[in-house]
Amino acid sequence: MKYIHSAKNPQVKEWKKRLTKKEREKTGTFLVEGFHLVEEAFKAEAIIDLIISEETELPAWDYGDTPVTTVTKEIIEQLTDTETPQGIVALCKQLNHNEVLHYGKTFMVMDQVQDPGNLGTIIRTADACGVDAVIIGDGTVDIYNPKVVRSAQGSHFHLPILKVDLLSFMKEIKEKGIPVYGTSLENGKDYREIQPANNGFCLIVGNEGRGVRKEVLVETDTNLYIPIFGKSESLNVAVAAGILMYHLK
Repeated sequence: MKYIHSAKNPQVKEWKKRLTKKEREKTGTFLVEGFHLVEEAFKAEAIIDLIISEETELPAWDYGDTPVTTVTKEIIEQLTDTETPQGIVALCKQLNHNEVLHYGKTFMVMDQVQDPGNLGTIIRTADACGVDAVIIGDGTVDIYNPKVVRSAQGSHFHLPILKVDLLSFMKEIKEKGIPVYGTSLENGKDYREIQPANNGFCLIVGNEGRGVRKEVLVETDTNLYIPIFGKSESLNVAVAAGILMYHLK
């Protein structure tokens, strides 16, 4: 086990780079923090480096050849963006599951969803619902943004999350006979009129303010809406996605 006490150490500087989207994309790696997320990463064999505060007790796992580095509390704080970090961080590899595009039948799709908490919650709900993959179109917040990772609560290690060209993906899905559902009040159907999709489904939700783009909506098979019975103008996109996913599943 190594010990690093200086934030100027080259290794620390390398870890800190993963707080930027550019470096995450360049290296195919990202950071997770906290015992639960680190344990999920450990189960998925995704950990490259394990970093632990000198004040934190190392969990009783079989680490094998995983490098473990003890650092100061100050270094841990520089690698996290929470107010009270738990003292454990892991550098993880981004998992590649492109093969799901060939065998998958249930897809949760994001079109320009901007809020990290919403995206993470949708990923977590998709995991709980048992969909085959989460699909991310251009303009959606980075799936490895720290707030997205925390909100997803380990689901990054449970199911495929893929960034694709959305219109091309929709075309391929429709050719397989899988129904594609958009979400829109305009020319939409009450979701309760649609039967659960036994042959699979592709569900698309959109930007918090603008919804799904028109060029995407015109390519769907059916657009759905959820009735509002109170005075609120709309539902949160993550809540709406959860209701529709479970109905279609």
